Amino acid sequence: MEMHATTICAVTRDGKVAIAGDGQVTLESTIMKGTARKIRRIYDDKILVGFAGSVADAQTLADKFETKVKESHGNLKRAVIEFAKEWRTDRILRRLEALLIVGNAEHLLVVSGGGEVIEPDEGVAAIGSGGAYAAAAAKALLRNTDLSPRDILEKALNIAADLWVYTNHNITVDEL
Repeated sequence: MEMHATTICAVTRDGKVAIAGDGQVTLESTIMKGTARKIRRIYDDKILVGFAGSVADAQTLADKFETKVKESHGNLKRAVIEFAKEWRTDRILRRLEALLIVGNAEHLLVVSGGGEVIEPDEGVAAIGSGGAYAAAAAKALLRNTDLSPRDILEKALNIAADLWVYTNHNITVDEL
């Protein structure tokens, strides 16, 4: 069975970070769920995590990442580096198929199982099959408006949902 990914996008501006995701879960050509939540807060609500990919894999990785954040006493960059190393080298973890966006007021990072840790140049990051649509819209709004990160993401994901069949308009946004 082929599972299509989701749309997760994040924006930072003026010391705030927001992550948004759509609610659609698609299996082959069937929408299985329209209200999934793919964003969560961790470490006493100081860090946001958004995930795309296999749901079980993404949840497992988000839990593992939260453990690394606790071990690093909330140091997001150190936690991400340690997490990426373990994800890439652990025999079981490296088989998990998902991507994460993590962020706080200081950092916004994309983490993959290949050991990649990417901090975007412009304060916009996106993952999932609709990520490019949402990122393009978010970058345009970030460059040309004074909107808050939350408002940018609501508009950007709605644009992505208008364009991409595997993204719906049931959007969840969380902001720190």
